[in-house]
Amino acid sequence: MAYTVSQQEILKCTLCPHYCRIYPGKHGFCAVRENRNGELYLPFYGAISSGGIDPIEKKPIFHFLPGTRSFSIGFWGCNMRCPFCQNYEISQRVKKNSTTMSPEDLVSRAIEAGCPSISYTYSEPLVHFEYCMDCADLARKAGIANVIVTNGMINTEAAKELFSAMDAANIDLKSYNYDYYRDELKGDLETVKSSIAIAAERCHVELTSLIVPGKNDDPREIENLLQFIAGTDRNIPFHISRYYPAYKSQIPGTTMKSMDSITKRARELLSYVYQGNTGIPADTVCPSCGKTLIQRRRYRIRILNRSETSCDSCGAELHYRVNFFEQ
Repeated sequence: MAYTVSQQEILKCTLCPHYCRIYPGKHGFCAVRENRNGELYLPFYGAISSGGIDPIEKKPIFHFLPGTRSFSIGFWGCNMRCPFCQNYEISQRVKKNSTTMSPEDLVSRAIEAGCPSISYTYSEPLVHFEYCMDCADLARKAGIANVIVTNGMINTEAAKELFSAMDAANIDLKSYNYDYYRDELKGDLETVKSSIAIAAERCHVELTSLIVPGKNDDPREIENLLQFIAGTDRNIPFHISRYYPAYKSQIPGTTMKSMDSITKRARELLSYVYQGNTGIPADTVCPSCGKTLIQRRRYRIRILNRSETSCDSCGAELHYRVNFFEQ
């Protein structure tokens, strides 16, 4: 379904909260949705900016098919403008005459590679909504899981469709400050919160917050962010990621003191909390007794618990899936 409304040849794109009014021959904020002769045109449908076979933990996804490889593809363009973007070379530009891959080719290549999942990742996949939906349908029919790594900036009806087609998602919760989202990131916090709630009802969800000193690390803001996650589902895995200068942002990197303080508070409210970009081992432990369930040494994964529904030691309910399609 094309998310757009026509009005005298000016198109209003309703995919995300920018609600771009696109004039004939022009494109929207994301640069990949175009008004061509009064109709929505997707000039970058199937245009691939990057690809690879990654450990699923790299997304990061820790509680869905741990220890497996995911056939990963990236796109062009984005509907946000994060000044610290690590993938700005593909998210903040588009490249015509890119390599293209049809949904059929993508699924075939994932099967040939022996990957149990396809990840839509690297840049912002949701602005390529139609392509992701076409791929997801074919992947499901082939017994391959769909994983999306996204900023969550997608309106309600589209979000319901998208996350219903996904089996797992990592959504960036970049801040809990409405003004910061709007003014510096060109996003909308309320939309992202809604997307998280919608996704949590439809697929496996993990969240990531990049901690940028002086921007989103105020203790009151962190507390509100953690309370929001806990109120949605305290068993959602939460990745606290350490910031380093990148793109237009030259703010000094996040200190380990700040990372540890935020992590400590997060673990008081949430069942599964991980640090990213720190080099610290990110084992999954039972939230009840502390038994190590999944051991991680970078991307070397050992699953130590026999059951994926309960802890071998104390019997507490667990929240990860090793053999998703056998459920």
